[in-house]
Amino acid sequence: MRVSPDYYDEIFDFRGQWDMPSSCGLKIREYDGRKVVIVTELYQDNPGTSVTYAARSLAEQICEAKGFDLKDIIYVECNPNTNSKLSFYDEEYFEVTFGEGKPKYKLLSKDEVRLYNI
Repeated sequence: MRVSPDYYDEIFDFRGQWDMPSSCGLKIREYDGRKVVIVTELYQDNPGTSVTYAARSLAEQICEAKGFDLKDIIYVECNPNTNSKLSFYDEEYFEVTFGEGKPKYKLLSKDEVRLYNI
């Protein structure tokens, strides 16, 4: 299950749970004056924590590395299409918002994905 490089512009290394070395695909786009940060799960090419289990920490690490403020970004997680027969490996994008407690996930429609220029 290799993820196509079409899903990311760079590999971003981050500290996952328990400081486990981890990696994700990363794209940064602009929408309505804001940065859209798209992280892509790399499956077998990620040696550590998945992007979903590291959501807030990963978003904070990207903001620190890129000089962004967490409250000023649109954070999107991508589950890429891996051409698997299993439906949970189909392409999906989720906008993630951070508040008190656990992150909130909203599945993006194809129109929203196009709107964000993903």
